[in-house]
Amino acid sequence: MGPTTGKPSLLRNILARALLFGVFLIVVRFAYVVTITGESCNLGDFCFFSLPQNLNFVIPGAGAGVSAVVSNDAVLRSNPRRDLYTSKEWINAVHFYSSIFQDLISEGYLSPHSKSLCVETPFGQEVFALKEIGVEDSIGIFKKAAKPLVMKGEGHQIPFDDNTFDFIFSSGARLDISARPSDFASEIARTLKPEGFAVVHIKTNDTYSFNSFLDLFNSFKLVKMLEIDGFDSSMPCIREIVLKKEIEILDHGDRKIPDGGSDNKCSVPGHKRELIQKAEPLIEEEPLKPWITLKRNINNVKYLPSMVDISFKNRYVYVDVGARSYGSSIGSWFRKQYPKQNKTFHVYAIEADKAFHEQYESKKKQVTLLPYAAWIRNETLSFEINRDPGQEEVNELKDKGRGMGRIQPVKSSGSELNGEVDEIQGFDFAEWLKNTVTERDFVVMKMDVEGTEFDLIPRLFETGAICLIDEIFLECHYNRWQRCCPGQRSTKYEKNYGQCLELFTSLRESGALVHQWW
Repeated sequence: MGPTTGKPSLLRNILARALLFGVFLIVVRFAYVVTITGESCNLGDFCFFSLPQNLNFVIPGAGAGVSAVVSNDAVLRSNPRRDLYTSKEWINAVHFYSSIFQDLISEGYLSPHSKSLCVETPFGQEVFALKEIGVEDSIGIFKKAAKPLVMKGEGHQIPFDDNTFDFIFSSGARLDISARPSDFASEIARTLKPEGFAVVHIKTNDTYSFNSFLDLFNSFKLVKMLEIDGFDSSMPCIREIVLKKEIEILDHGDRKIPDGGSDNKCSVPGHKRELIQKAEPLIEEEPLKPWITLKRNINNVKYLPSMVDISFKNRYVYVDVGARSYGSSIGSWFRKQYPKQNKTFHVYAIEADKAFHEQYESKKKQVTLLPYAAWIRNETLSFEINRDPGQEEVNELKDKGRGMGRIQPVKSSGSELNGEVDEIQGFDFAEWLKNTVTERDFVVMKMDVEGTEFDLIPRLFETGAICLIDEIFLECHYNRWQRCCPGQRSTKYEKNYGQCLELFTSLRESGALVHQWW
């Protein structure tokens, strides 16, 4: 009988299967670490290989002392996209920011000992550059972390305590595109130490937006402003702003015009007055066919957002005084034609005529309705719906021929009132405006109030509320020539075109950007 070979074959089979099972485990583990968790492979992850503890990438063209030493623990280990750190875009960005930071060090705004934060940096080139020039205590934040350079956080909600940093940097026009610029600026002010420096890169270069930017940082002193060239096509020209936080906070909240009487007259700032020189000219001669001339004039309007950047505002507000139906001007003009620069506006519709109130029920999320009459004080008013001869024809396609409403105090209701009359509640519009918006908001107002503009506009100046409005579209009511009856003027209004022109001229001379509405 020959020798048996059963037991050795069985042992070899067992060993082979164990070896295959071990290889299978290694492959599964490797696939899990690299593919599922997105981590790079290192010793602690049970992989086939490990990277050296120090791997040097030299940035070409960066000059002496700007070679980037990226440790396995610092970058490669926590980001699988290792090619990012040797890409041309990364190298150019690091070189650019290294130059920026070295200049700031030489000017005393930054030091190697500064505890530094880079706000909303997607990949962390700014943090990398800081560490390369010796500012080791640096970190970045973005809505998606890219550890170890960038942790999770956003500009409007910085995840650090008050007075944490000596230096805060915001690049890439992140503040320009922020949906919450006021919160963004407030968080920088909160987390920066007194006498610390904030450096912000913005795109805008007009005077209006620059002053809006400074209004956001009302606890800071402007130290320096510099125009520099960017490093890529997305931002070819950069305005660098250096700000220093004052020891005492000058103003924690939004600034409002003080309450009170006639001593609260405001002065429209110069950067707003400059815009009037760019506005379309007023129509000097009285139109013979105002229903045509004034309507066409809307095509000549130089809208404020077409002249300047409106990015650095806390809120965006449109107030329609005498709104009538939703489609009268809010839906047909403001929503479709006004250049909003992709900003979301809160809309207030002020309309006393109850015939239009119901249709706003379905627009509650888009429009806040104030079902009262804008007036110079809080009191009960008589509200008259009346028509000029032929007005039914004019309004056939607008608000179903509903007449225009005008108001007057109840004590004067003994005067001749020929139309439909109701008692309504009037409110002090100027005081409401002062309690609703601030100088940090961007406010657009359209006013069509059937002659009451000669009461409301002086009240806005008297209370200082006029300074809260950035742009006005005003229809001035006068004894115009009638469409129905050639050679006849409307008897509904006492004012003449000359008085309307004086009202528009006085507004512009006072610094208010006003346009002739129809």
